Amino acid sequence: MFYCYILYRQKLNHFYVGSTHLLLETRLEHHLTQHYGKNKYTAKSDVWKLFFSIPCESLKQARQIEKHIRKMKSSKYIKNLPKYPEISKKLKKHYTE
Repeated sequence: MFYCYILYRQKLNHFYVGSTHLLLETRLEHHLTQHYGKNKYTAKSDVWKLFFSIPCESLKQARQIEKHIRKMKSSKYIKNLPKYPEISKKLKKHYTE
């Protein structure tokens, strides 16, 4: 399975958007344990929580949705994703291969 996922750090009210082919729990653990290096954005804190995820058909689709969400540059948009499931459906439909 492939995912576009969003991590949230409550203390600073920051979001991180990513994509993966790993299980979400494994990917989150990699972020929390500095698996990708201690200079990476998510390595600076170990209090990230999974905020939202979108199951995707391919890694390409997950990355396209990730890029779309990042381009929005809006925490309000991100906060609306779990509230309005139709947004995720439209994104998946738009970025179908």
